[in-house]
Amino acid sequence: MERAAQLSAACRHEGKVADYIPALACVAPDQFGMAVATIDGGVHCVGDGETRFSIQSISKVFLLTMAYGSYGEDLWKRVGQHPSTNPFNSLIELELERGVPRNPFLNPGALAVADALLSRHTHLESAMVSLMRELSGSADLNYDSEVFNSELRSSSRHHAAAYLMQSHGNFSNEVGEVVRAYCASCAIEASCVELARAGLFLANGGRDIASGRQLLSAREAQRVCALMLTTGTYEYSGMTAFAIGLPTKSGVGGGVLAVIPGRGCICAWSPRLDPRGNSVRAMKALELVSNTAGLSVFA
Repeated sequence: MERAAQLSAACRHEGKVADYIPALACVAPDQFGMAVATIDGGVHCVGDGETRFSIQSISKVFLLTMAYGSYGEDLWKRVGQHPSTNPFNSLIELELERGVPRNPFLNPGALAVADALLSRHTHLESAMVSLMRELSGSADLNYDSEVFNSELRSSSRHHAAAYLMQSHGNFSNEVGEVVRAYCASCAIEASCVELARAGLFLANGGRDIASGRQLLSAREAQRVCALMLTTGTYEYSGMTAFAIGLPTKSGVGGGVLAVIPGRGCICAWSPRLDPRGNSVRAMKALELVSNTAGLSVFA
């Protein structure tokens, strides 16, 4: 992992931070961290692996987990399981497909998932923070109010997607409440170590390592990982599968979470993004680790 950190430094100045969310534009751009957590309890990190950052769309993995565990296969009546060739905030396919998002890792898909959850959780923000605290083992993990408010001020497309779904009968709750809950989830701050720990249940057949709680069945965990592999880095997901070969989920805060089925999780973070919203250096570091250690699910 240390070697991957050194080699990935060659691209440390490539890309730019997510300036369309004003609070993220202020993040020091050249930070880098990586952590590995294994299902036997081991944790190893390098660089800024214990520095917290805004998890952004990585939260979609945990929102999906909550909704899948609650609704089971009925969830797929609300959101699809198909890759997209459009950006994560695009509304084109949503209109063409009558208000059903192509997958839960696009912004409209995550809003549909949050809407489903809000029908069963009065305080979805609190439920999401509680889940992340439980899985990460960090009792003080929370969302950043500055990032949250910054996202709310930049949430016009979220509202547009929600109203479009509502017009097609695929939205149940008040749009503003759902958008607030979704933005709060994205504004959660966690470190690479905390996120690697939080994702371990996906590597362990849906069962939380620390508590033994079964969040998802083994089959459901497998399907979440399948969606991460095919849709987790948006329109770049095919290349991610080709280069890294692991289920991954990125966020515009610069984090990328990868699951090694049956073994553990890796989280890498660096704020500079490519045009698709994926961290340039984190993706390169994960590619180097996966290829060097032979971690690809296709090996």
